[in-house]
Amino acid sequence: MDRSGKIVINPQFDAAEPFSEGVAAIKLGRWGFVDTSGKITINPQFDKAGDFTHGLACVRLGGSVAPPFDPFGVAPHGNFGFVNDDGKYVINPQFDDARSFSEGLAAVKVGHWGFIDKSGKIVINPQFDDAESFSEGLAVIKSGGRWGFTDTTGKMAINPQFDRAESFSEGLAAVRSGGHWGFLDKSGNLTINPQFDDAGSFVKGLAPVRAGKRWGFIDRSGKFVINAQFDNAATFSEGLAPVKQGGRWGFVDATGKLVINPQFDDARCFTNGLAWVKSGGAFGYVDNAGKYVYNPTK
Repeated sequence: MDRSGKIVINPQFDAAEPFSEGVAAIKLGRWGFVDTSGKITINPQFDKAGDFTHGLACVRLGGSVAPPFDPFGVAPHGNFGFVNDDGKYVINPQFDDARSFSEGLAAVKVGHWGFIDKSGKIVINPQFDDAESFSEGLAVIKSGGRWGFTDTTGKMAINPQFDRAESFSEGLAAVRSGGHWGFLDKSGNLTINPQFDDAGSFVKGLAPVRAGKRWGFIDRSGKFVINAQFDNAATFSEGLAPVKQGGRWGFVDATGKLVINPQFDDARCFTNGLAWVKSGGAFGYVDNAGKYVYNPTK
């Protein structure tokens, strides 16, 4: 579907993922890839396939059937490797687990988690209980039951000390300590003390946080710019953020004004001018004025 709501690739797949680097993972019994015209560029042959990043896609060959990749880019179980846009293995299947490439490195699991470069060479030895993709030069890692951050050389930039940590965004990362969430900078200094019950990432200077049962948005000083008043909230994207109020989802702008009134059963962030929404068990897409460009279908 394009931004006008016109179907450009006819419904024909068992499942499909969003486009990345000009291709999208699709399932026809097995997973392969199509281009923006719908032409199959890599024949369906994998048990799972992730997005292309840095010219490579993480694929799984063999192993048990796993659910789709989670928000961190993980597909559990099986043998993981990486293919190029011709479908040829650049890094042969050999890992227990793997995440997509980010900033030139990919987290892989061989007993423990480490990182490889685009040639498949291990540049940070497998040593972590868990690891996420690099963001702004640092990657979240887990060691000894605590979370911290490593740099691209494998040097511990911020020692494991947190109950949980999220990736850096706009120079700050959400961390949980003592049961509450706050934010730290890349030097490991807490710039916003742990005080929130939940928190998301900063985007355009605002981050969603939960105080008690209500969500609002804070600035980089930790001050509420949009008061905690929503049942739920997600990060800003393209100037709007999904918020839930009175059991329904709508969208607010950076001032907290409801640009699209709460009316949906579910909603996701805007991408390329459109947001996925759910209403009455049917799915559709709206533009930034709340107008349907693709009417809900089940």
